[in-house]
Amino acid sequence: MAELIEVICPGCHASLWVDVEKKEVVDHKKSKKKSHSSFDDLLLKEKEKKEKVEERFLTAKELEQAKKKKAEEVFLKSLKEE
Repeated sequence: MAELIEVICPGCHASLWVDVEKKEVVDHKKSKKKSHSSFDDLLLKEKEKKEKVEERFLTAKELEQAKKKKAEEVFLKSLKEE
């Protein structure tokens, strides 16, 4: 009876099935994960993250300015009523 073990390749993350008695690879399956991204892909992702952060910051800033303006209007209106 052949004893099989599963080994994960550290380079490509593929599963290798090895027959221990014969000391040979019996089967292999490619990894579903993308093994490596190119440097350009990583730079593009970081640039997109930066742009999203800047957009969220500007949106939050505009929201705070609108709240401040609304508070000032309510304050001035309450002063006129008195």
